[in-house]
Amino acid sequence: MLSIEKAKREDARAAWEIRNTAILNQCAGHYSVDALKVWTGGMLTEDFIDHVEKHFYVAKYHHQVVGTGMINIDTGKIDAVFVHPNHMRKGIGRGIVTFLEEIALSHGLETLNLESTLNAAAFYRACGFKGDEIATYVSPRGISLDCIPMIKDISPNNRLQPTSAAEAGR
Repeated sequence: MLSIEKAKREDARAAWEIRNTAILNQCAGHYSVDALKVWTGGMLTEDFIDHVEKHFYVAKYHHQVVGTGMINIDTGKIDAVFVHPNHMRKGIGRGIVTFLEEIALSHGLETLNLESTLNAAAFYRACGFKGDEIATYVSPRGISLDCIPMIKDISPNNRLQPTSAAEAGR
């Protein structure tokens, strides 16, 4: 059973490990080995633990943290969506994105945005995001990575509407 909840301080180690494992597993071949080493290097810091506690949500599968995500409700930016590779293709990533979208809607946001890694763009497109142009993301660790800025209109006027009488329940 999957649940998504506000992260707690004790979830930070799992979030750190999921982040690094997902990056090394899924981004290989899209980014240089050197970039991956810098991106995932270092130790779990108190700053990261504080950040997880304040901003992250965690996806739990049978009470084990298997994914993460966060949203800035001031900007509508989704970030840190990571799923452990052993749990990919089970709907967990989509569940996280949907959960974050519901938070955005509850705060009256009409647009979401994110900076997708090259390998994750198809996933985000399947979640309704649009964007194709490659840009440069400068990480807090000081490395520059190619990314694809993406946007999704979640305004009430853009929500999926039934297109036939049968879909409308008539």
